[in-house]
Amino acid sequence: KNEYEKVLSMLKDNLHLNIHGIDASERFLNMLAGVTDPEKKRKLIGNEFIRVFEEEAQRIGSVDFLVQGTLYPDVIESVSVKGPSQTIKSHHNVGGLPERMHLKLIEPLRELFKDEVRRVGLQLGLPEDVVWRQPFPGPGLAVRIMGEITRESVYMLQDADDILVSEIKRAGLYRQIWQSFGVLLPVKSVGVMGDIRTYEHTLAVRAVHSADGMTADWVRLPYDVMAVISNRIVNEVKGINRVVYDITSKPPATIEWE
Repeated sequence: KNEYEKVLSMLKDNLHLNIHGIDASERFLNMLAGVTDPEKKRKLIGNEFIRVFEEEAQRIGSVDFLVQGTLYPDVIESVSVKGPSQTIKSHHNVGGLPERMHLKLIEPLRELFKDEVRRVGLQLGLPEDVVWRQPFPGPGLAVRIMGEITRESVYMLQDADDILVSEIKRAGLYRQIWQSFGVLLPVKSVGVMGDIRTYEHTLAVRAVHSADGMTADWVRLPYDVMAVISNRIVNEVKGINRVVYDITSKPPATIEWE
């Protein structure tokens, strides 16, 4: 929730960059209307991602480079590297990029894992809250909403995810966890609020430990923390009446659901 504003503020206030934010949410929502296949989502987002940058670069003028924070796991999962490995998923910044771009691509972190990037960040003196931010997928919540993406589903997941992360931080667990997030499922179930029957969405909570993102194990969250997360979400987020917990490691599952 408020990811756009938070990241923009972080880059301006902490890193003192002269940065301009672009809110292209309406454009992406229109493009993804009716799309449910995860690989198609990633490809469409990757293409549109570059097109937005190219258009803005043309508007500003004298912009020749596109700098991305691509990491080595993104490359491994997106393309076959030095062998017959199968593509697992196209990351928007690797396999999802269009073949022809008008900007020269610069990826200084392309051969580093996340733990190595964090060590570099600390050596460079970056603020710890920047260095220890949990990974967030380039395609954003589009790969955490199963099925079709609507503005309503985005708002619903943002509210649920905000509760999840705030309670993880309140419990002092944020730095210990590689990633913690919610996944909105295209599954509705019957519930009851007071004396009223409900038929609403299910949210899956995902929290994993990992060193580099290549393998991961699910976090054994304390039951009292899980209870608070579940109770708050079903009571505070309109449209969700059930919370489940994902206890699958990577492999066989990937960390993100799509």
